[in-house]
Amino acid sequence: MRIIIFGAAGSVGFRTAVEALSRSHDVTAVVRSPNRELPQGVAVAIGDAGDPAQVTELVQGHDVVVSAVRAPNGREHEQVEATDALLKGVAKSSVRLLIVGGAATLRVPDSGRQVLDDPRYISEEWRAVAEASAAQHRRCMEEQEADWTYLSPPAMLVPGVRTGEYRSGTDELLVDTEGVSRISVEDLAVAILDELEVPKHRRARFTAAA
Repeated sequence: MRIIIFGAAGSVGFRTAVEALSRSHDVTAVVRSPNRELPQGVAVAIGDAGDPAQVTELVQGHDVVVSAVRAPNGREHEQVEATDALLKGVAKSSVRLLIVGGAATLRVPDSGRQVLDDPRYISEEWRAVAEASAAQHRRCMEEQEADWTYLSPPAMLVPGVRTGEYRSGTDELLVDTEGVSRISVEDLAVAILDELEVPKHRRARFTAAA
């Protein structure tokens, strides 16, 4: 499979590329600057996920697109703008798009509230990021043309160990017996590649947790 990853130099994008390469897929990493550390074995393309025309051009010849783009603090609106550009860019092709988003719109099992509205999971420090990811998810839900999938990580996404094991769900925050919602970036990459290889959530959202 030919996979192109936007935001490949970031934590999720980098580990997704590593997981894809380990499964013998061809990987193109899209970055804005050529001086970024990337996994050995990827093809490198310079481009902007926020430009629909560039997206359309870059994704040609690929089977799937992964967006692991993260907007800088204070410019959270760019997250939604990039999602809009990616959706418009892939809508003109037959290439599937998997967007790694946020947990904001997941439903908390013990309260029925969204994660966005639960201070146990979203502090004021992260509220702007959460609101941007909520808007990002809404933009996907409105999309009628692109072949998209939206992945909501759990409340905690941290570097760790690849176990190859995870639980999956759809619209509810996955928590363990102690109420912790967590997954390693490495195991999230496993969930991403599993979905790319065997699509189960086309034009839908899913989540994964340890």
